[in-house]
Amino acid sequence: MSPNEDHQYMGVVQLLLHFQWTWVGLLAVDNDSGDHFLKTLEPLLSQNGICLASTGRIQNQSKWDFVPDLFHLTTQIYDTLTFSKVNTIIFYGESMTLVTMNTLMFLGIAEHKEKASLAKVWIMTGQVDFTLSGFQRFMNCDLFQGALSFTLHSVNVLGFQKFLHGIKPHWAKGDGFRMEFWKQTFDCSFPNSQEPMASNGTCTGEERLESVPGPLFEMDMTGHSYSIYNAVHAVAHALHAMHLSRFSHRAHVSGRRVRIYELQPWQLHPFLQGISFNNTAGETISFNQNKEMGVGFDITNLITFPNKSFQKTKVGRLDPDAPKGKQLVIHPDMIDWHRTFNQVLPLSQCSDPCQPGYHKKKKEGEKFCCYNCDPCPEGKFSSLKDMVDCISCPEDQYPSKDQDQCFDKIITFLSYKEPLGIISTVLTVSLSLTTAFVLGTFIKHRDTPVVKANNQGITYVLLVSLLLCFLSSLLFLGEPNQVTCLLRQSAFTIIFTVAVSSVLAKTITVVVAFMATKPGSRVRKWVGKRLTGFILFSCSCIQVGICMAWLGTSAPFPDFDRRSLTTEIVAECNEGSVIMFYVALGYLGLLSFISLVVAFLARKLPNSFNEAKFITFSMLIFCSVWVSFIPTYLSTKGKYMVAVEIFSILASSAGLLVCIFSPKCYIIILRPELNRKDLLINKRS
Repeated sequence: MSPNEDHQYMGVVQLLLHFQWTWVGLLAVDNDSGDHFLKTLEPLLSQNGICLASTGRIQNQSKWDFVPDLFHLTTQIYDTLTFSKVNTIIFYGESMTLVTMNTLMFLGIAEHKEKASLAKVWIMTGQVDFTLSGFQRFMNCDLFQGALSFTLHSVNVLGFQKFLHGIKPHWAKGDGFRMEFWKQTFDCSFPNSQEPMASNGTCTGEERLESVPGPLFEMDMTGHSYSIYNAVHAVAHALHAMHLSRFSHRAHVSGRRVRIYELQPWQLHPFLQGISFNNTAGETISFNQNKEMGVGFDITNLITFPNKSFQKTKVGRLDPDAPKGKQLVIHPDMIDWHRTFNQVLPLSQCSDPCQPGYHKKKKEGEKFCCYNCDPCPEGKFSSLKDMVDCISCPEDQYPSKDQDQCFDKIITFLSYKEPLGIISTVLTVSLSLTTAFVLGTFIKHRDTPVVKANNQGITYVLLVSLLLCFLSSLLFLGEPNQVTCLLRQSAFTIIFTVAVSSVLAKTITVVVAFMATKPGSRVRKWVGKRLTGFILFSCSCIQVGICMAWLGTSAPFPDFDRRSLTTEIVAECNEGSVIMFYVALGYLGLLSFISLVVAFLARKLPNSFNEAKFITFSMLIFCSVWVSFIPTYLSTKGKYMVAVEIFSILASSAGLLVCIFSPKCYIIILRPELNRKDLLINKRS
């Protein structure tokens, strides 16, 4: 009729988890049932993240043979109660164990003088019943103020209190239990005479049970009484079911007919198993498949008073048959905690809870409930208390400053409207206009010696390619799309290859031209547009081939970089094949290096028509810019990578424009008198 004790173990665990008490002490009676309780409960606690800080065993008074043993036991229990940060004690035993416990604590308080530290939340199992009788009525229960007890489920049965009001001690002769109960409850004795007597210390038989304090006698039906009540009705319904059975009156045992009153108790089991009825309290009574009545437990709160009395209040319910997650129902607002807690929910944890933004880090050599709280690593967050580990935000979010939540990242790119984009645009337009001005000047003065010198056609090609180089930087501004991503790197590398090829062609033309002036030189046939056209075309075609292979195999495409920056998503062009990107840059670097070497070797040729010195200086600037570009590009992130590439394009192109064409523009515009063939010839001679 009583619920399975195993349900009580899970009820204790669920109660601890409900109030987040993970650092608890345990006191159990020192016998076989106490051993079973410990062996069953300890693994359950560990599996649910609850640690036993300390464990104490309570021996029966019959084992207190020696005073040293008594004080050793007292110290052990006292230490269990005063263990650091333990505010919750699980108590397993019987009613007499509670009396023993109270006696031991009286001795412990007398010895240690630390009564204030004993304020705890006691969790009592269903075997402990707070009732006072005989010498127990003088027991001080203040230690157990606010205790939470698992008690057998009960409800008030109609007519039960009326029945108690009418109970008299002389109802049945020879009822020694009732007579003894009456004497202990009312602290009186019955005279030898059968007539009621009214005098001090004498039981009259007219005493009223409702006048007895609750701790001595409860007028409400207790769990034990309710179980007995249901048991009697269950047997009655089983007998009735047997009586109605068509085989009941003709049952045969050992060849003879047996009446109902002749049946053995075990023959009633099949009828008990199948019964289901509603009792007068309105509850349905039936047995489950394990032949148990799954009524569960009530959770009661003990409230003590200065006059050594107490009151038990029902504050919750444990129903094993309820759906998972709803088996334990508790009403914290109805609980009256020990007065030292000031009606604030007590804490019972080895370590303070880790707040959001932190995670638990186990302390070496201590139980897993004891830990330090470390901040979350960069890029991770924790939004709940006591998280074992921090977690990473989704790729499109980033952790807050306190690392307790995630925010959406903003999409960013190098825009025309921001300062860096405006500066890049102004520089691009200014240098493009300057290049266009130089080109226009050279076209206007195309018949002058300075313009005609060093291959006029290659000069125009170089100026046009430089103009396109400046304009190509505009492809890197704004939000990337499919078109700009396809054109960015391919157009930039091809145009720059044409520019560098033009410089190389001009330099080789100078070298070949001066070699051709020597008597009997065989290179004279190479002087002219054929050589420069071949160099320009062949060098450019190789780069065009590289870019076509790049676009044909793994072309660049718009993409989002969610990892490089903490708070931003970078809208960028994914290069597709990084290898092809660096192959194109490598080829451009090779041409630049060859141009630099050739120009350096030709720098000491006669000065009249020789641009080698200016080309050497321009290529030195060009190579320096792109050599420094690679580590700078790789070390920056987001839109600043784009800004670095734009700066490199503008700086290297401007170096070619200024170093090669500024001396000629100086002569054409500011010193036109020097732009004469005879002066150039005289200088040459």
